[in-house]
Amino acid sequence: MAHKLVIVESPAKARTIGGYLGDGYVVESSIGHIRDLPNNAADTPAKIKDKSWGRLAVDVEDGFTPYYVVPRDKKSHISKLKGLLKDADELFLATDEDREGEAIAWHLLDELKPKKDVTVKRMVFHEITKQAILDAAANPRDIAMDLVEAQETRRILDRLYGYEVSPVLWKKVMSGLSAGRVQSVATRLVVDRERQRMAFRAASYWDLEGTFDAGSKHDQRMFPARVHSLDGTRVASGSNFGQDGLLKAGADVVHLDRARAQSLVSALADTTYDVRSVESKPYRRSPYAPFRTTTLQQEASRKLGMSASVTMSVAQRLYENGFITYMRTDSTTLSGGAVEAARSQVRELYGAEYVPDVPRTYTSKVKNAQEAHEAIRPAGESFRTPAQTGLTGDQFRLYELIWMRTVASQMKDAVGQSVSVRIGGAAATGEDVVFSASGRVITFHGFLKAYVEGTDDGGAKDDQETRLPALVEGDAVSAASLSANGHETKPPSRFTEATLIKELEEREIGRPSTYASIIGTILNRGYVYKKGTALVPAWLAFSVIRLMEDHFPRQVSYEFTAAMETVLDEIARGEKDRVTELGEFYYGSDSVQGLHTLVTELGDIDARENATFPVGDADSGIFLRVGKYGPYLEGPDDDGNPLGRRANVPDDLPPDELTLDKAKELLANPAGEEIALGRHPVTGLEVVAKNGRYGPYVTELLPEDAKKSDKPRTGSLFKSMSLDTVTLDDAVKLLSLPRVVGVAPPAEGAEGEAAEGEEITAQNGRYGPYLKKGTDSRSLTSEEQLFTVTLDEALAIYAQPKQRGRAAAAPPLKELGNDPVSGQPVVVKSGRFGEYVTDGEYNATLRKDDSVDAITLERAAELLADRRERGPAKGAKKGAKKAPAKKSTAKKTAAKKTTTTKAAAKKTTAKKTTAKKA
Repeated sequence: MAHKLVIVESPAKARTIGGYLGDGYVVESSIGHIRDLPNNAADTPAKIKDKSWGRLAVDVEDGFTPYYVVPRDKKSHISKLKGLLKDADELFLATDEDREGEAIAWHLLDELKPKKDVTVKRMVFHEITKQAILDAAANPRDIAMDLVEAQETRRILDRLYGYEVSPVLWKKVMSGLSAGRVQSVATRLVVDRERQRMAFRAASYWDLEGTFDAGSKHDQRMFPARVHSLDGTRVASGSNFGQDGLLKAGADVVHLDRARAQSLVSALADTTYDVRSVESKPYRRSPYAPFRTTTLQQEASRKLGMSASVTMSVAQRLYENGFITYMRTDSTTLSGGAVEAARSQVRELYGAEYVPDVPRTYTSKVKNAQEAHEAIRPAGESFRTPAQTGLTGDQFRLYELIWMRTVASQMKDAVGQSVSVRIGGAAATGEDVVFSASGRVITFHGFLKAYVEGTDDGGAKDDQETRLPALVEGDAVSAASLSANGHETKPPSRFTEATLIKELEEREIGRPSTYASIIGTILNRGYVYKKGTALVPAWLAFSVIRLMEDHFPRQVSYEFTAAMETVLDEIARGEKDRVTELGEFYYGSDSVQGLHTLVTELGDIDARENATFPVGDADSGIFLRVGKYGPYLEGPDDDGNPLGRRANVPDDLPPDELTLDKAKELLANPAGEEIALGRHPVTGLEVVAKNGRYGPYVTELLPEDAKKSDKPRTGSLFKSMSLDTVTLDDAVKLLSLPRVVGVAPPAEGAEGEAAEGEEITAQNGRYGPYLKKGTDSRSLTSEEQLFTVTLDEALAIYAQPKQRGRAAAAPPLKELGNDPVSGQPVVVKSGRFGEYVTDGEYNATLRKDDSVDAITLERAAELLADRRERGPAKGAKKGAKKAPAKKSTAKKTAAKKTTTTKAAAKKTTAKKTTAKKA
């Protein structure tokens, strides 16, 4: 009996849809793409190997015709699909409704070649619910050939770009590198940001902060204020300085230094203040639009600590299992049914007063957004609350985020009042000093009851309130406290995954569906690495981008890359011809050079010069070079050779931290080189200092005839020591460790060896200095105690009850709120290695730019999310859950027999049909 064959992209989707369609339908997956351009010479068809363009597998001499092959691992699956098609009277191509999905549908049709009596239909849907699937099956359409043309153009563009530019990088930078139309531009963005940080010069400025008292007639008397102006001129803040550390041109401000700020505090000691002005303005905040691909990736990064790739992977599972709508979309529109479902849930959960009189509509601000798609929302005509889904883990957290955002989008505005107060007084030195204070009170939270968006810079959130006393003009206030505070301007922040996605979208580079793979590519290629959540460019990326900017400026231009996306959109709408556009890209025109011309007429490239970067000023004589085995420094040696000394650069040293002083330090003490300190007074062995993988240390050099079993004594330098200043006496002390402090008296009733007492030693370990008695260890408070602690002091330490862990728990320095991932309270604590944040399960040390005063919950969540990604520490309890291992997918070689197709001849198109050669 004949059946209807439905082909989708994934097995999970096939199982879900098969249950909805029921008898008479056979639902099978294509398992992604079933055909593509060959990836290597073994895949390339024999008939084109001897062609000048055979390596590209694109006939650039005849209409940019692509030659496709079916990979070996897909051949058996194609045979299975053909077998199912033999007994079918209808074929439904139900791949995703985007360019990639449309192209997969066309490839399936072209490869399966259904008989004339088989009806071919294109079936599309935005959510996997029973009603949506039944509606899609009842309302099919033809394949949209313009979308296929656009996808094929993009694929050919990427092939030409990668296969022509990458070999240049292999020859002139390093073998195994790759270039990509969007990946190279994304790398350039990260490199450009690091260049800004390297060129940045910090500026210092001071201001005054005070706590003011409004008097006993107010319930809330105390409020904070910051200096605003002196004699009518604004006091300089960080925004008034440029990246060169100087005041911006035309800035009419007073630049306070430390001395003047402190003298002002003294001059204001006896000043009384009056309220100069009170300005009150209505505050109103409208809901955020429902999620699209990029905003979901950004918010999942901020709130859930998910990378873009993890977010898309989790969203894919939610979509395939019928929980959310299609997650690759740049639209913010909601269907009528979805709007009503959201309004109904608002009414049920929050009350009718939170439902606006008229449903809210949103229009995407993204250029060329496909409004035919919906925003990302819970699936169905009525929404399941997160508790009703039965989901767990990442799927629950991401669904909850999508559900909250969707519901909030159909709620009323948040309203309130914003107040700005100016307080003035005369200093003893004659200046008129004005302080400012601002506050915000939300009188109706509206959508903020359901959802508050995260911030990238740790700034104030939309629901944050600051209350001020009900002051009126002319009121007298006094200063309860006043202090001078110094500040330094900060360099531009490095990109995180969230902010890089935001930057790419704002520049209109790439498509939302590709951002996760782009970031994954530049990380996997070693162009960029993560430091916490920040994306840091490797020196290799500097070398690659320099070559691209010098020799392929158009191909790495932000504007050109964005313009190519517009061209692809125009092809998708049938407004431009792909052959014409590919011809201009590859061969150029009267006004621009094409890629082919650039590659064939490249000229000489000095690989060494391209990989060389001066450190500090031009006269320093120190250079960083990108070598085959990583970056290294070259500089003058003691004999006057200008490049006679080398030193490796640590892999985790960001480029902006390679200052001239740091470079000199590395050259002075390169890893592996020894600094002779002298002979040990007791053993007579030579003692040297070295810089090792785990930091600087001292060791003895054994004689050449020493046994293999003999091990030299070593000792790590204290934190207060450095290789430049360590002496032989210091080394002898360090080598004397562990030191025997004494023998503890035996316990009452002890017998045998225990009756003789146990030896107590002072040792320096990985986690700092400690005492050891048998298996009982106790921490010391400083490294110097290793040499000074006495037996009595040691016994007193052991007499104290042993605290859980290595020391008594100290009270938190700051409480931040609940972590968005674990839901547990996050606090800042002081530990042996400095301040850190913890949610009770994971600890994350504060970074160089963090401080206890400035740390926010969002920043703490980022640090904790990064710590979770790295998994449990060594020695974690066995009961801890292990992260699932990632499966590696090996690239398989395609079979010799290939399927070749020309670029047009795409079947079942109502719009146009083009002849195709096989």
